Amino acid sequence: MAIIQNWLPPSRENWDFICTVWAYFPIITTAQWVLDWYPQGKTSTESRWNIDGKIGWATMESAGFITLLYIMYALPRELGIGELPWGNWTMAGCFVFHYLYRALLSPLYLNPSMSPMHPLVWLMAFLFQITNGISIGGYLAGYGPTTQHYWAARSEYMFVGLVIWCWGLLGNMFHDDDLREIRRAANRKQVREARESGKPIQSVDKVYMVPKNGLFKYVLHAHYLCEWVEWAGWWMIGGWAFHPGRNFLINEITTMLPRALQGKRWYEKKFGKEKLEGRKAVIPGLI
Repeated sequence: MAIIQNWLPPSRENWDFICTVWAYFPIITTAQWVLDWYPQGKTSTESRWNIDGKIGWATMESAGFITLLYIMYALPRELGIGELPWGNWTMAGCFVFHYLYRALLSPLYLNPSMSPMHPLVWLMAFLFQITNGISIGGYLAGYGPTTQHYWAARSEYMFVGLVIWCWGLLGNMFHDDDLREIRRAANRKQVREARESGKPIQSVDKVYMVPKNGLFKYVLHAHYLCEWVEWAGWWMIGGWAFHPGRNFLINEITTMLPRALQGKRWYEKKFGKEKLEGRKAVIPGLI
């Protein structure tokens, strides 16, 4: 049953239109190169309209994989496809696994705290996820390869891509946890001080330090870099013809790169350039 007729799941014509528009998303991100206003995370601002960081992150990031799963369920029925190939489900599984970690496990259970976000940030991210979910979901649910032979013919590329995807995901998790440890250490310190003084425990939402482990020795946003590696491997699994995967990777880079450069300026202002020891923003030795 369609949620929105011809759009969710999308008709072939509407899916082609969405994919075409989605390829031009980097144009929208040019605003981030000239604006430092990004009211979320370490650059969040005080506002009566702010959304709780954990709830906001979980709801906006979940939209993509939920959309993809719904389309994987509904579209094949509309197209008369009895069973999707294992390769399609492998790629969908990788996508869903990533977002179960990033959208649910990470904010709701692993992160000690998260700064609030502005509703505009939430809305833009939500639309990003919905559009991306439709683009990828349509391809994997019937508008892309629908035979086992397609995947069997490129099993070597799939293996290499899966290895790259796994290393990118593990790197992303490792560096995420290094950032969490800063908050956890601050929380432990404040709990100890509160017990000794008898005062209430203060929030650790705004406790920041320069991360130093792993690739953080070379760049300030190593978790961004690892995520790009992860999705580059995922695109390799699908192959050159997997244009939704290519668009996803490019759109992530074009929106996260200016954010990383903005973050580097924030670190320089807060801690001083000398404390950063020549670290780049996101790509070692380059940017």
